[in-house]
Amino acid sequence: MVSDSGIECLSIAYAAANISEEKRVSAIGFVAGIGSAASLLGTMAARFLSTAQIFLIAAISSMVATIYMRIFVKETSGRIDSEPLNQPILVDNGEECSQSKSVSQSFKEVLPLKDIFCLLKSSVTLSLATVIAFLNGLGEGGQQTPYLYFLKARLQYNKDNFAVLMLIGYTGAAIGQLFLMPRLAPITGEEAILSVSCIAGFISMLIVSIAWAVWVPYVANLLPIIAFLTRPALQSIVSKQVGPNEQGIAQGCIAGISSFGNILSPLIYTPLTDLFLSEKAPFNYPGFNLFCVGLAWLIALIPSMMIQFGTKNSRLKIRDGGCTLDA
Repeated sequence: MVSDSGIECLSIAYAAANISEEKRVSAIGFVAGIGSAASLLGTMAARFLSTAQIFLIAAISSMVATIYMRIFVKETSGRIDSEPLNQPILVDNGEECSQSKSVSQSFKEVLPLKDIFCLLKSSVTLSLATVIAFLNGLGEGGQQTPYLYFLKARLQYNKDNFAVLMLIGYTGAAIGQLFLMPRLAPITGEEAILSVSCIAGFISMLIVSIAWAVWVPYVANLLPIIAFLTRPALQSIVSKQVGPNEQGIAQGCIAGISSFGNILSPLIYTPLTDLFLSEKAPFNYPGFNLFCVGLAWLIALIPSMMIQFGTKNSRLKIRDGGCTLDA
């Protein structure tokens, strides 16, 4: 609970703060893909290890990661370039945001809550990204316990079926994040990838909600090749809205909002699952809860398209003004 989301968002923030903007999306996709590949290997290994061995190996892996980090991962300098996009948002400019602190000070003091809200409201893109993060967290939470409960109750899935399902999902996620995203992003942009991944998430849940055989969820779980690009695409978009010193703050805020969606998700979808699998269902649609899970991504499509169109309009204005725009 303490380290899971933190490790991911801090890794992304570190990469974003140390890699140029044009290469950032590939780096974020690579970091996310490595995480999915590790989950895939962990799931495969879990089938051949006892419970005690699993926890022992997990503890050793964490120790190795800590030693590796202390030796090879250097602390960022906190240097801010002169480019406008690299200037900090949390500066003392007479507005409601407080003065930006140095890197060493930021470790000693907790950032005021008003500064976090100020950061999230500093641009329309960040505000829309906040909404998408919450809806994505809501959908991801619905893919956990309510999703597995539905498969067990409706299609009589056992641990072997769940293991196969996870292997397919993690394999698709690793392929999409490691190979597809770095190649598609320079062509289409992260905004288009975000929109397409939201559509893929909805279609996947829609197919499973009407599943009539055991193999149907397996086929639907191939869509995470695209659907699992939602988070890295969103992280890449957010990273371009803040300066190097604020990457950790921005990525942490997005991860926290997504986690809040994960918390609310079981409270919403679990009773809904129980209702529509019982004889008291208002209408005959046992998979209606999964359809509602997919609706979270379908609704997220609206702000993602607003980000996409807003980015295109900004680029057109820059070109009309006689400026050049990097790819």
